Amino acid sequence: MSRVAIVTGAGRGIGKAVALRLAKDGLDVVVNDINADNLQKLAKEIEAMGRKSLAIVADVSNKDEVYSMVDQVVKEFGRLDVMVANAGITHAKPFVDVTLEEWDRLFAINCKGVFLCDQAAAIQMIKQKSGKIINCSSIAGVQGTTKLLSIYSGTKFAVRGFSQVLSRELAQYGITVNVYCPGVVDTEMWGEADEQMVKYMGLAKGGALKHYSKDIPLGRVEAPEDVAGTVSFLASPDSDYMTGQTLIIDGGLLTS
Repeated sequence: MSRVAIVTGAGRGIGKAVALRLAKDGLDVVVNDINADNLQKLAKEIEAMGRKSLAIVADVSNKDEVYSMVDQVVKEFGRLDVMVANAGITHAKPFVDVTLEEWDRLFAINCKGVFLCDQAAAIQMIKQKSGKIINCSSIAGVQGTTKLLSIYSGTKFAVRGFSQVLSRELAQYGITVNVYCPGVVDTEMWGEADEQMVKYMGLAKGGALKHYSKDIPLGRVEAPEDVAGTVSFLASPDSDYMTGQTLIIDGGLLTS
């Protein structure tokens, strides 16, 4: 029987690259996002690779929708082996200008969304006595050094702390919990952050991406596929003895 994975936020960027990589690795992949058109195209692409796929539109911050998604996957495939809680949104603004509504939305998607996906997956994986939960953080959740990202960084630090404790709770059931932290990745989401940041940095469009990537030791901006390779490892049997860990994929940026 093929292993089954859910990848949230799979409609574009890192999530799409992760879904395609896991399909290449031989997993059947359920893709989730709020954009139905993107999901249907991706599901067909995965099926063209010889794997089964299912496109499920759901808001990760909505408990009923998340639980329904996992129930649908188990009904369709009989199990859930990997949950990649990748969905997230960005936000760049001076701290004193952040509104309560912006705070609530960011934490709803980036933190509550991870919590709900992990909880729904864990309930099924405990029954199986096995599974891999893989959560997305960021280098902004390792070092809070980037101006304008105070609230975003807060959500990503929270994901790491939550995941470390969860790994200890679920270890007794043979379930691992690990975190991946991308760096400066050339995606649509970074483009959205760039548009917000350049207004405060006095730079032209695309200037924030250039500014934050110029010191990457490996000499290039990160691609979604760079992240997907690390998630592939975390989803594979090669990581069976790893849990509660954070893997940073940033081209050496934090060590420079």
